[in-house]
Amino acid sequence: MVALRKVAHASLVVGARGDRQNAMKPCVDTTSRQTSLRKSVTLSGRGAHSDAPARLTLSPAEAGTGVVFVARDADRPIAAHWTNVSSTRLRTEISRGAARVSTIEHLMAAFAGIGVDNALVEIDESEVPAMDGSAGPFVAAIRAAGVKRLAATRRVIKIVEPVRVSDGAGWAEFAPTNHSRLDLDVEIAFDGAIGRQRLALSLASRIFARELASARSFGFVQDAERLWRQGLALGASLDNCVIFDGDRVLNPQGLRYADEMARHKMLDAIGDLALAGAPIHGAFRSYRGGHGLNLALIERLMTTPSAFTLIGDAGSPAQGVRRGEAGAVGRGLGLSP
Repeated sequence: MVALRKVAHASLVVGARGDRQNAMKPCVDTTSRQTSLRKSVTLSGRGAHSDAPARLTLSPAEAGTGVVFVARDADRPIAAHWTNVSSTRLRTEISRGAARVSTIEHLMAAFAGIGVDNALVEIDESEVPAMDGSAGPFVAAIRAAGVKRLAATRRVIKIVEPVRVSDGAGWAEFAPTNHSRLDLDVEIAFDGAIGRQRLALSLASRIFARELASARSFGFVQDAERLWRQGLALGASLDNCVIFDGDRVLNPQGLRYADEMARHKMLDAIGDLALAGAPIHGAFRSYRGGHGLNLALIERLMTTPSAFTLIGDAGSPAQGVRRGEAGAVGRGLGLSP
């Protein structure tokens, strides 16, 4: 994502301070039971691609609901699920019929990173606001709303066989581990100032809030005009994106981390993997990945029933989705194994 434009900072309306300190507060134990929000919270800002002002309200939802979006003029809600993904071009978009909501990955990463299973997301536009380009403001909003445990048992997707997809030089894979969590290993490679960066972390709420949540989107000045002509990055700016001009970072405050770009790629991956429909316990690794590879890997996993077991109140293997069904309702990318 890239731009030379500068827009006003997005705003957050909560009942408590929505800052980084608030985002770092410890949350309730979310390891075995499903969770939701304690109360509603509202955020507002502009879309990174559409530049449209949007108001977003996050509200509690019952166990088994998952994360569900209610978009403007939509006659039915859109489940945040891989089978509803309609685009992965520079962002992740879900749709149902004519209704769509794009750039959901940072909000979904915040839900997954903090451990929120069920939430209703009402939005008056078709793009989630960019805020500061990271998941930090969403984490602060979730902290302010509070997280509560529900009576229902959390269901978990446990990886039991490796699965892999590739696209040119890029690839992504799942592998089994002995850990009851998602381990992530993300490597990126860019020319110029970014170079090659690699980061490995385990997904836990405190690690997510401290190490990943505030990592921002990034882009390049030389791509700006091309993206604008395609109707993309119209609202991206120094307020919500790290902008590179050759080897220079144009943002006056510089980087938040020396490897902020790898951290943001990992944040995006967490948001995309949340669309599997349940937390994943296993190892995820990608090289030169992105939204397309992340969602292709989810599709490959969920259409390979032998590769995972669904653990929860039923405690039995999941049935998965046959490849023909995935092509009809999901992305059907067909990337190489």
